[in-house]
Amino acid sequence: MVTRKEVAALAGVSEATVSRVLNGVGPMKEETKQRVLLAARELNYHPNAIAQSFARRRSGNLGVVLPYVPKVHIFSTYYFSEVLSGIGAQVKEFGYDMLLMFRSPGEESDYTRMFRSQKVDACIILGAMDTPGERAELKKLEEGGFPFCLVNQHYAGERYNEVDADHETGSYLAVRHLLDSGYRGIAMLNGPPPFSNSGDRLRGYARALREAGLLEPGTEAGVRDGIPPHWYYEGNYSRTSGYKAAAEIYRHLGRIDAVFVSNDRMAVGLMQGLRELGCIPGKDLAVIGYDDSDAARMTDPPLTSVAVPFYEMGRLAAKNLLLRSAGGPEADAGLDAFQLKLETKLIIRQSCRKKS
Repeated sequence: MVTRKEVAALAGVSEATVSRVLNGVGPMKEETKQRVLLAARELNYHPNAIAQSFARRRSGNLGVVLPYVPKVHIFSTYYFSEVLSGIGAQVKEFGYDMLLMFRSPGEESDYTRMFRSQKVDACIILGAMDTPGERAELKKLEEGGFPFCLVNQHYAGERYNEVDADHETGSYLAVRHLLDSGYRGIAMLNGPPPFSNSGDRLRGYARALREAGLLEPGTEAGVRDGIPPHWYYEGNYSRTSGYKAAAEIYRHLGRIDAVFVSNDRMAVGLMQGLRELGCIPGKDLAVIGYDDSDAARMTDPPLTSVAVPFYEMGRLAAKNLLLRSAGGPEADAGLDAFQLKLETKLIIRQSCRKKS
């Protein structure tokens, strides 16, 4: 029986290259492709798909790890639906299947189990947080040579496969727009610190205020240094947390004239809560959101927001990860981690008119 190794030897390429050519995965020089196909024909090589899968310990599945939050319809949230759509489109193009796996908050994440059980060939992790336990599990994946990619999360001191967005610049542009529109008492409603994008947005917010002379120069470690307490609030990226923050922000309405919110869901909740308290968003208080979700176009008034290419982030994560893992673990050996950071863009609507 002719083996893939024999085809590779005759064609003068690696076994991983033979796999990619025969599976139709990834970019390939036409000359290389033709050499492999000619060698396969000459040796009468016809791999059995099932036998090949077991021999290479491959499942044909790309795993996607999602956080499970009770009472939250995760597939209806803009962020997850967009990222998953991007992943799904690329997975289909590569002839793979997508296997969704849920992780409960506070639950120990044993990511390596997915690979040991041969359920997936590679995995994309969504909703990862910077905690000691999460860092330890990701380190196990790295040390085990298991291919994985983080989306919308990065870790200081580590170099994993990552696809992220330039959240610091996005938040900087949002606050800069408020400053240029005449606002000076600009508060921030941020997400939880364990998410790296919360820290990125905080840095952009503080940088814009410091450049405008509203805050003293700070340090990387003390990015919140000098921010007045009544200017900074935290939620958990849910609409409910934005709604609850409205009462606190309303108490300081005389000293706050604008709020930059770290995602649209919290911004929608904040606007609802403010309106119930008699404060008209866009008139009595300027509001800018983040994500440019569908909800941003339907609020009253329409919400100025920072657009993030979540669909493209998901697509690129799947594409780069599958290209590396298509030929098995050997295809990824010795390669530097890919780290992509996509641009964000401010979309201006009526929720932050120029201050009169």
